[in-house]
Amino acid sequence: MKDILVIGGGKIGSVVGALLASATGGERYTVTVADRSAPQLAEIATEMAGTPGLSTLVLDVNDAQQLRSALRGRFAVLSAAPYHLTAKVAQAARDTGVHYLDLTEDVASTRRIRELAVGASTAFIPQCGLAPGFISIVAADLASGFDTLDSVRMRVGALPAYPSNALNYNLTWSTEGVINEYCEPCEAIVDGVVREVPALEEREEFSLDGVLYEAFNTSGGLGTLCETLAGKVRTLNYRTIRYPGHAAIMKALLHDLRLKDRRDVLKDILEQAVPTTMQDVVIVFVTVSGMKDGRLVQNTYARKTYAHVLAGKLRSAIQITTASSLCAILDMLATGQLPQQGFVRQEDVRLADFLANRFGRVYAMDELAKAA
Repeated sequence: MKDILVIGGGKIGSVVGALLASATGGERYTVTVADRSAPQLAEIATEMAGTPGLSTLVLDVNDAQQLRSALRGRFAVLSAAPYHLTAKVAQAARDTGVHYLDLTEDVASTRRIRELAVGASTAFIPQCGLAPGFISIVAADLASGFDTLDSVRMRVGALPAYPSNALNYNLTWSTEGVINEYCEPCEAIVDGVVREVPALEEREEFSLDGVLYEAFNTSGGLGTLCETLAGKVRTLNYRTIRYPGHAAIMKALLHDLRLKDRRDVLKDILEQAVPTTMQDVVIVFVTVSGMKDGRLVQNTYARKTYAHVLAGKLRSAIQITTASSLCAILDMLATGQLPQQGFVRQEDVRLADFLANRFGRVYAMDELAKAA
């Protein structure tokens, strides 16, 4: 059994721990979920009582010695911690010779992880969630079917199934992560040139299954695809999907009220005023166009995932998709399907292998009923 440390016992980390500890039919894992919040860990312990191989650990990631001690001797560490702690966990993984995986969308953190991966004896695999993560695997798979590429457009949204406020939004995952995506510069390829474009801009509208959505630039969703496809594609961009009206309100909060410079205040406002929900839907929408056999062709991948029961409990769609993706990448690493050392990109993962994985197959299921 491979010993895994999951750092972060929040909405996603708790589900990652539950999925790995209760997994059957393949590699077996002993899992420790670590968090600085003892009450948070107590909830996880109560929920997973009786699950063999699952334990909890009170851990402060800012204590480097404590962190290294917690990592020693383990197969891998999975970071589901806030993005600003990512580099600290990755550094500790490098120091202790442990495989490293995370869910970060933060561009600067990923660049630091890439530096740490140089010459490492273990694998460093950042951005293993939904977006960045699965979206890059899909985009790379679609792109591989063309002789030459013209455009790669990636759209992802985690939305309430029943919007009921002016933001048309509910909190479904890390509030800090959402704010970071709305504030930081976004990578893109425009007319064949790698550029940074502003978040919340280049808004567009589209319909899917009769529902109107908006999409706009957000940071981090491309992962490493800008580098991978540089010189190979005319247009590459990533945009977050929301219901119409969301972007305008967020721009007013972040720019007009200058809360971009007071992110802790905005986080508190959102968490006090915007409710969470388990009744959500995740939309993945990727369109690739280019030349194939002498013709201009477009291929599209579109999928919706709804909340449903997973590992014995109702999980939100964003929990299911994000946690399952991270677990699938770990599983593929553990079974030798991925490189065992150095920096590993999401686009290095074969879509067919991912969907065949016991965790990744949630993405291959027929559209899930709105069970919530």
